[in-house]
Amino acid sequence: MKIIITVLLLLVLPIVNNARYASFDATKAISADIYTAVKLAETGLGRNIFELAIKGLKRLESNGKLLNPTIVTIADYSQSSNKKRLYVIDLKNMKLLFNTYVTHGRKTGEEYAKTFSNVEGSLKSSLGFYITEHPVMGSHTGFSLVINGVEKGINDNAVKRAIIIHAADYATKGFIKKYGRLGRSLGCPALPPELNKPIIETIKEGTCLFIYNPDSKYIGSSSLLN
Repeated sequence: MKIIITVLLLLVLPIVNNARYASFDATKAISADIYTAVKLAETGLGRNIFELAIKGLKRLESNGKLLNPTIVTIADYSQSSNKKRLYVIDLKNMKLLFNTYVTHGRKTGEEYAKTFSNVEGSLKSSLGFYITEHPVMGSHTGFSLVINGVEKGINDNAVKRAIIIHAADYATKGFIKKYGRLGRSLGCPALPPELNKPIIETIKEGTCLFIYNPDSKYIGSSSLLN
């Protein structure tokens, strides 16, 4: 009897293991299909960045943190601020909904984002994964979106720091033409005024926002990526 059970286990275990790896490969394949279908390479967004965003989104979804896991927003702070480095992607319908400018913090860098902080008053951007919440009407920023940083020690002071998505006149092509680079915020990912409300209405209430930079400290310490 023991011999029969042992033989059965030897036969079943490879099937279980193969099923697990097949599931992982399928997830990666789905990401690759979306990346290709949406033609994200043509927009300047690297495949590796997109895959990191999907990895974090899937973990948040599996933990029941997202109300709407079909939308992902990526701010690629590895790119020049003069590039359209914000991407809002409809994963379900495989569409790039928005691709536009987005600012980084005043003390994070000039044209390029270089240093990051989770500290109140730092005037720096914070990397990592956020979950969008509800729109608010700011006294200085107007129609804005609360974003909740969910990575402890990395961006979890976002609400306390009043880091929000809002419109800014310095987040425009005209500003770049005049000053040679996009303007900078107090740490918020600010958007062109004409796209601010449409983007907020699209990503509000429980979608994933990923602010990326190839910062080794962040990449090595993110619980959602490791």
